[in-house]
This record gives sequence, C-alpha cells and structure tokens, in this order.
Amino acid sequence: MIIKNLTHFWLIFLNISSWVVIHLGVSYLCLKIPLGKFNYNNWLFKIKSFESHGKIYEKIFKIKKWKDKVPDGAKIFKKGFPKKKLEQKKLEQTNKKYFNTFMLETCRGEITHWLQILPVWIFFLWNPWWSGIIMIVYAFLVNLPCIMLQRYNRARLLRILDKNY
Repeated sequence: MIIKNLTHFWLIFLNISSWVVIHLGVSYLCLKIPLGKFNYNNWLFKIKSFESHGKIYEKIFKIKKWKDKVPDGAKIFKKGFPKKKLEQKKLEQTNKKYFNTFMLETCRGEITHWLQILPVWIFFLWNPWWSGIIMIVYAFLVNLPCIMLQRYNRARLLRILDKNY
C-alpha cells in the first residue's frame, strides 16, 4: 500500500470513484475506435472450437437465464450501438450489413470489458493486499459475464449468417 492512512470512508470513495472512471473512461475510449479496426476473425474475437458455436454459454453458463439482466452500455453514450436484442425489422430482412455491424460491435464490447480488467493493479496502491484481491474478484465478476455475452451473441450471429448467406 503506497497511499497510507486513509479512513474507511475515503478508501471506499476512492475505490468506487476509480471504478466509475475506469468503466466510463475505457468505454468512451473504445467507442472512439473506428469500427473498421475490428475483425471478428481476429485471434482474440474468433469463436473457438471449445465454444461449440456459442452452445457452451447456454449449457454450462446458462446464459439464456441471465443475459437479459445485463445492462446494455450503449445507452450511456449516444453513439453506442444497442446490442440488447436484434432489431426485429432487421432480423426479418436478414440484413447482412446489420449482422456484420452487430458482430463488429460485439468485438468492441468484448475488448472494452477486457480492458476494464487491466487497470485493477492500481487498487493495490491505496488498499491493503486483501482488499486489492477483492478488487480483482470484482473486476472479473463484473466483466466476464459481459465478455461471455458478447462472444455468445457473435456466435449466434455467425450461425444466422452461415444459415442465410
């Protein structure tokens, strides 16, 4: 712990405000990345064989039971792409461009959540070691479900594209 002698109030305030800045700051910066920089066939975003076209998220993680409870961060920023559900009109038209944009936006969402985990080390600067561990657990508990949801949606969209095109 580098910063010492903080009261419990200030530790809690610093932790909460730091997470707010990290979540909003990383989200804003990732929103500024042009969509053309993302590629869902990139090694990070490509759906892996063990994911079984997204079925692993249904069978093991029961994603269908909780996916609607995860907030869509697109509502925070006006330029965000809503990924909560497929637009029915677009689904009926099987609009390939819309599906492609949606999949690229899932890449943006996934990298955003990976990047929100990375700065967790800073919490060791003012917290005792055990509290820093709690911050690591928090970072993963908050971001991994969102990462899984992005990968699940991308796998579903790829199945739709493969079926229709």
